[in-house]
Amino acid sequence: MYLIAMRTASNAAKKQSDGVIAAMTPADCFYAAIEAVRVAIKYMCPVFVLTDGYLANGAEPWLLPRFEDLEKFRVYFRSDPNGYNVYQRDENMARPWVRPGTPGLEHRIGGLEKHQLTGNISYDPENHHLMIKTRQAKIDLVAREARELILNGPDEGELLLVGWGSTYGAITQATTEMRRRGHKVSNVHLRWLNPLNPRLGPLVKRFKRVLVPEMNNGQLVRILRSELLVEAEGLNKIQGKPFKVSELCAAIEERAPKAKV
Repeated sequence: MYLIAMRTASNAAKKQSDGVIAAMTPADCFYAAIEAVRVAIKYMCPVFVLTDGYLANGAEPWLLPRFEDLEKFRVYFRSDPNGYNVYQRDENMARPWVRPGTPGLEHRIGGLEKHQLTGNISYDPENHHLMIKTRQAKIDLVAREARELILNGPDEGELLLVGWGSTYGAITQATTEMRRRGHKVSNVHLRWLNPLNPRLGPLVKRFKRVLVPEMNNGQLVRILRSELLVEAEGLNKIQGKPFKVSELCAAIEERAPKAKV
């Protein structure tokens, strides 16, 4: 079974054959982990949950959810060996789940490449090419799991702030404050970093400028530039301290004009 790995925000999310989800708040870490497990089981793929020190040391009121209210998902284990191939895939391009040691359903595990259907070790270059493309295609399907974008403000305008992870609170508050002051600004926060939410591309193209505040040297901004072909601008802070709302307000004021009265 795949493990859900916890990775810090210093690791870049990039085009690769695993899913990447980022928690937004201390309480959201709970729901991000559940979402990661659900997707990992459904698509049989690794899913990384990004957190950082600000979330680890943060706190917020949180109503303990009832187990009955949580979204349910199940794992179905194959037990019939007739016609079984290790790398048979369903509509999600996922292989069947099998309990280790099930008679007639044993298969090899390890780091060597496997045949695209039988699961036998393969050194064939064309098979290797096919398997890499297959794994990426499977992760691309995960984009279907993306919910509505977390958008604050109109879906078009002068300036769009794109954030991820623990910058959620500061970016959202700064955007709300600057809109109150009359500036044409919105912000969107990303839960899935790989694959990107398919709604993001059309959204960013409806804004004249895109600003990406990050507590690193510019990771998401590079992805947006390469994947969406948008002239996104990075706003980077790598001091080991979170963004202040005042810092983001100043950045917005420099880039987004006030609405005409």
